Amino acid sequence: MAEHLNGTVALITGASSGIGRAAARRLAASGAAVALVARRADRLAELDAEIRAGGGRAITMAADLTDPAAAPAAVQRAVEELGRLDTLVNAAGVMLNGPSDESSLEEWDRMVDINLRGLLHITKAALPHLLAAAQDSPRSVADVVNISSVAGRFTAPTVAVYSATKFAVTAATEAWRQEYTRRGLRFSVVEPGRTESELFGHKENSARDFDAMFGEIEVLRAEDIADAVGYIVTSPRRVAVNEIVIRPTEQA
Repeated sequence: MAEHLNGTVALITGASSGIGRAAARRLAASGAAVALVARRADRLAELDAEIRAGGGRAITMAADLTDPAAAPAAVQRAVEELGRLDTLVNAAGVMLNGPSDESSLEEWDRMVDINLRGLLHITKAALPHLLAAAQDSPRSVADVVNISSVAGRFTAPTVAVYSATKFAVTAATEAWRQEYTRRGLRFSVVEPGRTESELFGHKENSARDFDAMFGEIEVLRAEDIADAVGYIVTSPRRVAVNEIVIRPTEQA
């Protein structure tokens, strides 16, 4: 794979599994040093060892980004140990869908905290470093890629709060895109459809409920979404990929 990202640093949230893990592998393979952030230290250590064994450079940070103090600390450590910050991939997320009258307020709060507040915390902390990198970068550009969902474009029964968080992510990304478009900082949103992921293990019967909604189809793999992230951040400076929607071929 061409090493388009040599000399750059990427911070990936949700890097312990799924899309975040695949995105970290993809960016490391393209030459970026990667800062891996998630709550599960053991899973991060496995990925760190894998990337280093392949000749890449990585650091790990076990952190809960719903804690407002955790995000600035993670960003600061990434910059101190890796030297800069050129790319932020916000892939951390949780999905706890179900009938609203049967769902708990704690489940709703958890989705808001992880899917939205955590993303806001890390983006806010990263902004000064990303803007600096955009002015002094091997690529003359910096990137924020937010992983949203098709549930951030279209909603359905039993997904009210999850969908609300993803609508918010998509809206915030577009507002930031407009705000920073003349300063070399690109904001992009990727909205996957049904993807093989641990999301469906966050609540009992989630996978079954989605099978009932969409039918038994060949779903996307995390690597498919990681390839979209790689395409976004390796595009020439003149190319800003604002939004990518990816569905399985068989998903209506």
